[in-house]
Amino acid sequence: MPATHHIEPTLDNIRWGAFDALFPPVREVDPGDLVILECVSGGPEQMPPADSGLKLPPRLAAIHGASPPRLGPHILTGPVAVKGAEPGDCLRVDIERIDLGCDWGYCGFRPLMGTLPEDFPYRRVVHIPVDREAMTCKVPVGPGITLPLSPFFGVMGVAPPPEWGAISTKEPRAHGGNLDNKEIGAGATLFLPVFVPGANFSAGDGHGVQGDGEVCINALEICLTGHFRLSLEKGGGARDPVLRFPRAETATHYISMGMHEDLDLAMKQALREMIAFIVSRSNLSAADAYQLCSLAVDFHVTQTVNGEKGVHGLLKKGLLF
Repeated sequence: MPATHHIEPTLDNIRWGAFDALFPPVREVDPGDLVILECVSGGPEQMPPADSGLKLPPRLAAIHGASPPRLGPHILTGPVAVKGAEPGDCLRVDIERIDLGCDWGYCGFRPLMGTLPEDFPYRRVVHIPVDREAMTCKVPVGPGITLPLSPFFGVMGVAPPPEWGAISTKEPRAHGGNLDNKEIGAGATLFLPVFVPGANFSAGDGHGVQGDGEVCINALEICLTGHFRLSLEKGGGARDPVLRFPRAETATHYISMGMHEDLDLAMKQALREMIAFIVSRSNLSAADAYQLCSLAVDFHVTQTVNGEKGVHGLLKKGLLF
């Protein structure tokens, strides 16, 4: 029977702002086990004032108090090793459930960051109350705007290739990381290439809701708990070539992804990934798939604020297979 592992964001179980092949796993699990990762978000500079009535989660307060080494912006829980994972395999991450971890989140921007830094060369942070029962948040602008929540993890990734060394969580890359893809929520599956033995999966950067683009830097940044079932597809799986780049599925769509500092090149990568996926699953030629993408695949700008910009393609299930 698959086991369940619950991992809390203690100082021993988190890494702040970094992926590194040298990070030892905080837990080793069998393929098919369920891993529950409690994740917290935000540095001291993003926290609400003491008189706001918004409570700071104790685990997050403890991390701030200890001030561990910090390379990038996100606090990750993990990494978790999966027994038998080897470079060239595919880690399958089934996101079975996502729970809210607190009653508020924040959204902000700061100088030299975001999509329009020339228009907004100053710092602003807005703290946004959350109604857990209604699954809504109320943005304190004008009379207040109520938005339905759609939680997902901005950062999900495996250890990068060892030759990369320690890398920031800010930029998404082939190992996953700061994907900021709002499609990959509860019920979705993320496929990640494995670069080190054990794969070493981590998650963090909880988002309560986000628009495609994430234009000001932040979504609704919030503490989340994710229920991840971690499985292996050896050598990329029976139907697919060896996975080179993250890909995902939802109940309704297959998803390709592209990332590059140049948005045009991110688009080209997402398109090439979708063409390769279609060809691997069907008897269509690359030229057939290219034309089909123009007719039937929707390409969205995932985010424009992480250094490496993102594009994702959505192919509706049932159209081909």
